[in-house]
Amino acid sequence: MSITWLAATTHSRFPPVEQATEHGLLAAGGDLSAQRLLDAYQHGIFPWFNKNDPILWWCPDPRMVLYTDEVRISKSLNKTLRKKTFTVTFDQAFEEVMQACSAPRANQPTDPDNRTWIHDDMIEAYKELHRLGYAHSVECWQQNKLVGGLYGVAIGKAFFGESMFSFVTDSSKVALVTLCQQLHRWGVPLIDCQIYSDHLSSMGAAEIPRALFIEHLQLLCKDTVLPAAPWQIDNDLAASE
Repeated sequence: MSITWLAATTHSRFPPVEQATEHGLLAAGGDLSAQRLLDAYQHGIFPWFNKNDPILWWCPDPRMVLYTDEVRISKSLNKTLRKKTFTVTFDQAFEEVMQACSAPRANQPTDPDNRTWIHDDMIEAYKELHRLGYAHSVECWQQNKLVGGLYGVAIGKAFFGESMFSFVTDSSKVALVTLCQQLHRWGVPLIDCQIYSDHLSSMGAAEIPRALFIEHLQLLCKDTVLPAAPWQIDNDLAASE
């Protein structure tokens, strides 16, 4: 199956997601403008490509999702939460979170600059989405140091998770649990986790058919119930050390 190439200088449209390859690759080219990124997410599409390669757009089937009221908290994680080991914030260090997520990890390919797929072009694009109030970060702090977190894009009642990092055991898990709890209070039922991972599965995420995921988005992305940026976490969820 041939891949659709998008023009960077026109408002070229994404092809139907059903045209994606068996691995989920849908299209290539285009740009990382805020308009195109928001259009992509609302249709279940996300960019994922290495520096100096063409922009690649993906829509895998099945799709990994986490329903915010089904996040799984293990006994050990619950112990960490009860100890109030970390302080959690929203939208306080967006670029720092992205930079931390871009750090290389064990058994993960990097570019010649020792960076993951979260390279400078991606960081600049999502900083613009953050400025516009669509991209958000969750920060996990310990002794005033950023030790874990995640970032993603929110449209309507859907949150599209992009990446997470952890420099201290359980820090990214605490960030994700706190995000789920806050989003659930705000009436946001779903976090897109994109593709399967053992880590996310252990926390309650599961694969669903792409068609069902798209049905969810058609309903959720129409709503505009989320608070204005920057987000503020409820006091009882922002556990203090």
